[in-house]
Amino acid sequence: MLRDAWLIAAKDLRIEWRSRVATNQVAPFAFLILVLFAFALDANSAALREFTPGLFWVAVLFSGMLAIQRSFSIESSDGVGDALLLSGIEPASMFLGKALAIFLQLLALEVILAVAVLVLYDAGIEDGVLFATTSLVAAAGVAAAGTLYGVLSVNLRVKETILPLLLLPVLAPVLIGATRAFNDALGTAAVDGWAWLGVLGLFAVIYIVFGSFAYGVLLEDS
Repeated sequence: MLRDAWLIAAKDLRIEWRSRVATNQVAPFAFLILVLFAFALDANSAALREFTPGLFWVAVLFSGMLAIQRSFSIESSDGVGDALLLSGIEPASMFLGKALAIFLQLLALEVILAVAVLVLYDAGIEDGVLFATTSLVAAAGVAAAGTLYGVLSVNLRVKETILPLLLLPVLAPVLIGATRAFNDALGTAAVDGWAWLGVLGLFAVIYIVFGSFAYGVLLEDS
């Protein structure tokens, strides 16, 4: 199952590498969000540092939405989903593979945005382990939930607008938990970041397990 999952992930990553959509569109969009936040806050360094965790994760979620939509729009337009159903690959492998590809893209995006907020917002990392662990776990949760809701909306005529409406409310725990954990990691608020990391981990596990079982049914219905 893991071998098939890696085949699916490698397919999606090769498509993105050749198209350069992530580097030419998604990353600049995320960077632009951070710049607009800076203008909206009147370039006040103290305010930017205080709100850095929340602004960072809002940028990640909105930009990640583009990556998720892109991942499923390719398959719906070329009939790849039907071909995968006929390939004999287990639906759980398809789910894990697509989630892994989105996860790796989100990690790359988070690295770019982390450098941007450290430079633009003059932020500093006080707990690097918590910072890195939160980034990994939150990306896993977003990727798992995004893959599940992405296949749910893939063949809807309004999938470009319905996916954010479905997914963003679901990702509210990720936004809250990751922001609180980053508050601790960046030293912008006195909170227990590791406790919030546990919430993120629970969210990721639930969606990874549920998605592995439900993906096949959703793919056939779509």
